Amino acid sequence: HLPRMRTPTAMIVGLVLCPCGLVLTFTGTLAPNWRQVSRVPDQPLDFILEQGIWDMCQELQSTHSRLCGQKDELGYFQQLPVRVARGLMPTSLVLSLLGLVVASLGVRCWQKEPRHWLAGVSGLVLLVSGLLSLLPASWYTQELWALPAAPGGTLAVGYSLVLSYLGSCLMILGGLALTLSFHRCCKE
Repeated sequence: HLPRMRTPTAMIVGLVLCPCGLVLTFTGTLAPNWRQVSRVPDQPLDFILEQGIWDMCQELQSTHSRLCGQKDELGYFQQLPVRVARGLMPTSLVLSLLGLVVASLGVRCWQKEPRHWLAGVSGLVLLVSGLLSLLPASWYTQELWALPAAPGGTLAVGYSLVLSYLGSCLMILGGLALTLSFHRCCKE
Protein backbone atom coordinates (compact mmCIF):
# COMPACT_ATOMS: atom_id res chain seq x y z
CA HIS A 1 0.00 0.00 0.00
CA LEU A 2 1.49 3.32 -1.15
CA PRO A 3 1.45 6.34 1.16
CA ARG A 4 -0.83 9.14 -0.02
CA MET A 5 1.03 12.16 -1.32
CA ARG A 6 0.23 15.51 0.25
CA THR A 7 -0.95 18.38 -1.93
CA PRO A 8 2.09 20.57 -2.72
CA THR A 9 2.26 23.90 -0.87
CA ALA A 10 2.53 25.91 -4.11
CA MET A 11 -0.79 24.45 -5.27
CA ILE A 12 -2.46 25.32 -1.98
CA VAL A 13 -1.09 28.87 -2.16
CA GLY A 14 -2.42 29.19 -5.72
CA LEU A 15 -5.83 27.86 -4.73
CA VAL A 16 -6.07 30.33 -1.85
CA LEU A 17 -4.78 33.46 -3.62
CA CYS A 18 -6.62 33.08 -6.94
CA PRO A 19 -10.21 32.94 -5.62
CA CYS A 20 -9.40 35.92 -3.36
CA GLY A 21 -8.05 37.74 -6.41
CA LEU A 22 -11.17 36.83 -8.39
CA VAL A 23 -13.49 38.26 -5.71
CA LEU A 24 -11.48 41.51 -5.48
CA THR A 25 -11.28 41.90 -9.26
CA PHE A 26 -15.00 41.16 -9.64
CA THR A 27 -15.86 43.80 -7.02
CA GLY A 28 -13.45 46.29 -8.56
CA THR A 29 -14.94 45.70 -12.02
CA LEU A 30 -18.57 46.19 -11.00
CA ALA A 31 -18.38 48.86 -8.27
CA PRO A 32 -18.67 52.40 -9.68
CA ASN A 33 -15.71 53.97 -7.91
CA TRP A 34 -12.51 53.90 -9.93
CA ARG A 35 -12.19 57.65 -9.37
CA GLN A 36 -13.77 60.22 -7.07
CA VAL A 37 -14.36 63.85 -7.96
CA SER A 38 -14.99 66.12 -4.99
CA ARG A 39 -15.04 69.87 -4.21
CA VAL A 40 -16.83 70.54 -7.47
CA PRO A 41 -17.65 74.26 -7.88
CA ASP A 42 -21.39 75.11 -7.66
CA GLN A 43 -22.04 71.88 -5.70
CA PRO A 44 -22.43 71.34 -1.93
CA LEU A 45 -19.15 70.81 -0.05
CA ASP A 46 -20.01 67.18 0.73
CA PHE A 47 -20.84 66.32 -2.92
CA ILE A 48 -18.81 63.47 -4.43
CA LEU A 49 -19.02 62.08 -7.95
CA GLU A 50 -17.87 58.47 -8.20
CA GLN A 51 -16.82 57.28 -11.65
CA GLY A 52 -16.47 53.61 -12.51
CA ILE A 53 -16.10 51.85 -15.82
CA TRP A 54 -19.84 51.09 -16.13
CA ASP A 55 -21.64 53.73 -14.06
CA MET A 56 -21.37 57.11 -12.37
CA CYS A 57 -22.89 57.91 -8.98
CA GLN A 58 -23.22 61.13 -7.05
CA GLU A 59 -23.42 61.16 -3.28
CA LEU A 60 -24.02 63.75 -0.60
CA GLN A 61 -21.93 62.54 2.33
CA SER A 62 -23.92 64.35 4.99
CA THR A 63 -27.19 62.61 4.11
CA HIS A 64 -25.70 59.47 2.50
CA SER A 65 -28.11 59.98 -0.40
CA ARG A 66 -26.67 58.29 -3.45
CA LEU A 67 -27.92 58.52 -7.02
CA CYS A 68 -26.39 56.33 -9.75
CA GLY A 69 -26.90 56.36 -13.51
CA GLN A 70 -25.60 59.92 -13.89
CA LYS A 71 -25.36 61.37 -17.39
CA ASP A 72 -21.88 61.39 -18.91
CA GLU A 73 -21.78 65.00 -20.08
CA LEU A 74 -17.99 65.18 -20.43
CA GLY A 75 -17.41 62.04 -22.54
CA TYR A 76 -15.77 60.09 -19.70
CA PHE A 77 -17.03 56.69 -20.91
CA GLN A 78 -15.70 57.36 -24.43
CA GLN A 79 -12.11 57.68 -23.17
CA LEU A 80 -9.78 54.90 -24.34
CA PRO A 81 -8.60 53.77 -20.85
CA VAL A 82 -12.24 53.35 -19.76
CA ARG A 83 -13.21 51.48 -22.95
CA VAL A 84 -10.17 49.19 -22.66
CA ALA A 85 -11.05 48.48 -19.01
CA ARG A 86 -14.61 47.63 -20.09
CA GLY A 87 -13.20 44.99 -22.42
CA LEU A 88 -10.28 43.56 -20.44
CA MET A 89 -11.78 43.39 -16.93
CA PRO A 90 -14.67 41.03 -17.90
CA THR A 91 -12.26 39.02 -20.10
CA SER A 92 -9.98 38.63 -17.08
CA LEU A 93 -12.89 37.47 -14.92
CA VAL A 94 -13.93 34.81 -17.45
CA LEU A 95 -10.33 33.59 -17.77
CA SER A 96 -10.05 33.48 -13.96
CA LEU A 97 -13.10 31.26 -13.71
CA LEU A 98 -11.76 29.00 -16.45
CA GLY A 99 -8.36 28.84 -14.74
CA LEU A 100 -9.92 27.95 -11.40
CA VAL A 101 -11.97 25.15 -12.99
CA VAL A 102 -8.82 23.73 -14.60
CA ALA A 103 -6.93 24.15 -11.31
CA SER A 104 -9.59 22.23 -9.40
CA LEU A 105 -9.17 19.36 -11.88
CA GLY A 106 -5.37 19.42 -11.64
CA VAL A 107 -4.88 19.85 -7.91
CA ARG A 108 -5.46 16.70 -5.94
CA CYS A 109 -8.80 16.99 -4.20
CA TRP A 110 -10.50 13.70 -4.94
CA GLN A 111 -7.67 11.78 -6.56
CA LYS A 112 -4.55 10.10 -5.21
CA GLU A 113 -1.98 12.25 -7.07
CA PRO A 114 -2.22 15.81 -8.41
CA ARG A 115 -2.08 16.28 -12.16
CA HIS A 116 0.95 18.56 -12.25
CA TRP A 117 0.71 19.51 -15.92
CA LEU A 118 -2.97 20.46 -15.54
CA ALA A 119 -2.21 22.55 -12.44
CA GLY A 120 0.63 24.21 -14.37
CA VAL A 121 -1.66 25.06 -17.29
CA SER A 122 -4.21 26.53 -14.88
CA GLY A 123 -1.41 28.62 -13.37
CA LEU A 124 -0.57 30.05 -16.80
CA VAL A 125 -4.24 30.85 -17.47
CA LEU A 126 -4.59 32.55 -14.06
CA LEU A 127 -1.32 34.45 -14.57
CA VAL A 128 -2.59 35.80 -17.92
CA SER A 129 -5.91 36.64 -16.27
CA GLY A 130 -4.12 38.67 -13.59
CA LEU A 131 -2.09 40.53 -16.22
CA LEU A 132 -5.27 41.27 -18.21
CA SER A 133 -6.81 43.02 -15.20
CA LEU A 134 -3.57 44.70 -14.11
CA LEU A 135 -3.16 46.35 -17.53
CA PRO A 136 -6.38 48.46 -17.49
CA ALA A 137 -5.98 49.28 -13.78
CA SER A 138 -2.45 50.56 -14.39
CA TRP A 139 -3.39 52.49 -17.52
CA TYR A 140 -6.41 54.06 -15.81
CA THR A 141 -4.18 55.12 -12.90
CA GLN A 142 -1.69 56.63 -15.35
CA GLU A 143 -4.51 58.63 -17.03
CA LEU A 144 -6.52 59.34 -13.84
CA TRP A 145 -5.85 63.09 -13.89
CA ALA A 146 -6.16 63.38 -17.69
CA LEU A 147 -9.66 61.85 -17.93
CA PRO A 148 -12.46 64.44 -18.22
CA ALA A 149 -13.84 65.79 -14.95
CA ALA A 150 -15.72 68.85 -13.74
CA PRO A 151 -13.34 71.84 -13.93
CA GLY A 152 -12.00 72.84 -10.51
CA GLY A 153 -12.88 69.51 -8.88
CA THR A 154 -10.45 67.48 -6.77
CA LEU A 155 -9.61 64.02 -8.11
CA ALA A 156 -8.79 60.96 -6.04
CA VAL A 157 -8.31 57.23 -6.59
CA GLY A 158 -11.46 55.23 -5.79
CA TYR A 159 -11.66 51.96 -3.88
CA SER A 160 -12.68 49.96 -6.99
CA LEU A 161 -9.36 50.75 -8.63
CA VAL A 162 -7.47 49.68 -5.49
CA LEU A 163 -9.45 46.42 -5.32
CA SER A 164 -8.73 45.77 -9.00
CA TYR A 165 -5.01 46.25 -8.37
CA LEU A 166 -5.00 43.95 -5.34
CA GLY A 167 -7.08 41.32 -7.13
CA SER A 168 -4.73 41.41 -10.13
CA CYS A 169 -1.66 40.99 -7.93
CA LEU A 170 -3.20 38.07 -6.00
CA MET A 171 -4.17 36.42 -9.28
CA ILE A 172 -0.65 36.84 -10.67
CA LEU A 173 0.97 35.45 -7.49
CA GLY A 174 -1.49 32.55 -7.32
CA GLY A 175 -0.99 31.82 -11.01
CA LEU A 176 2.80 31.82 -10.55
CA ALA A 177 2.46 29.44 -7.59
CA LEU A 178 0.36 27.01 -9.66
CA THR A 179 2.78 27.34 -12.59
CA LEU A 180 5.48 25.88 -10.33
CA SER A 181 3.66 22.57 -10.85
CA PHE A 182 5.41 22.33 -14.22
CA HIS A 183 8.68 21.80 -12.31
CA ARG A 184 7.33 18.58 -10.82
CA CYS A 185 5.98 17.56 -14.23
CA CYS A 186 9.44 18.01 -15.80
CA LYS A 187 11.12 15.98 -13.03
CA GLU A 188 8.89 13.02 -13.87
